[in-house]
Amino acid sequence: MMSDVSARRSGALAALVGLSLLGGCVDVPHPFRHDGAGAQPPTARLAVPVSTASGTDEAGAQAWQHAMVEAMLAQSVPAMGQPVKPGDWWLKMTTTAQGDTVIPTYAVMTPKGEERGHMSGAAVPAAQWQATDGQAETRSAQEVAPGVAELLTGIQAAQMQKDPNSLKNRPAHVYFAGVQGAPGDGDHALARAFTAAFPDAHEDLRHAATGADYTVRCTVVLNDAVTTTSTTPQQHIVLTWKVLDAQGTEAGAATQIHDIAAHSLDSRWGDVAVAAADEAAGAVRQIITRYSGRENAPLAADGTLPAPGSASPAAPAQP
Repeated sequence: MMSDVSARRSGALAALVGLSLLGGCVDVPHPFRHDGAGAQPPTARLAVPVSTASGTDEAGAQAWQHAMVEAMLAQSVPAMGQPVKPGDWWLKMTTTAQGDTVIPTYAVMTPKGEERGHMSGAAVPAAQWQATDGQAETRSAQEVAPGVAELLTGIQAAQMQKDPNSLKNRPAHVYFAGVQGAPGDGDHALARAFTAAFPDAHEDLRHAATGADYTVRCTVVLNDAVTTTSTTPQQHIVLTWKVLDAQGTEAGAATQIHDIAAHSLDSRWGDVAVAAADEAAGAVRQIITRYSGRENAPLAADGTLPAPGSASPAAPAQP
């Protein structure tokens, strides 16, 4: 249910070398992710059973289910077209007749069968909804899928807000596994600089992986530059900062890459390490924030999404 989005951020790190940052950050809904001990998380899937709504024939109901699963998968939500099983969160799809139109409705249901969030699709002429081609059901599923994903994200955020051990209510515990592969004193210089730059009110560093929410490690690869316009010998350097969650799943990665004067980092890194680690620390914080969902706005008690532009910003994580 997860997807990486890389965005290039450039800037001179020192007079000796410039690096650009590729922040591989997860920026998708994570409605079933759980970031620590505490409240029982939802199961890692969303069941989508065949609708039994009146006015929807069997072929249309099957098309609706298939289209909804495909649309939710496109939103990075692990949806499965199947009957509801014990422990499943599921999507209840019904219709309401209004004159000559049909209004499809979508409700996110808890494993106890309680409605937690809902939304309505656009009204559809009844004749189109009852057509055997299933096109109206498919269009509706595609139109509402982003909203349903927002409902799920808001539900997760509301659960996190109530959980004193979630990352909405405490700092993330991060284990830094160090740096490997840098020339000269790079392994030690980068590790020392990252350790100094990373901790803040929302993250702290732990000395062991046990009990950590995330693990960060950096690898450095240095090769002769393949192509260059420089008249002096060049090397190609890549620093990759990987972030893993407590289960060992990659939450994201930030990559710094540039061509440098050959052997210019063979001894001391100096200010280059400080600047590179400072940028990397910011990227790692962003990865953790997006992956954990700690800044997502909780879904309101009435289970409906706010009107566009009316949502209040999410409260920041508390130290």
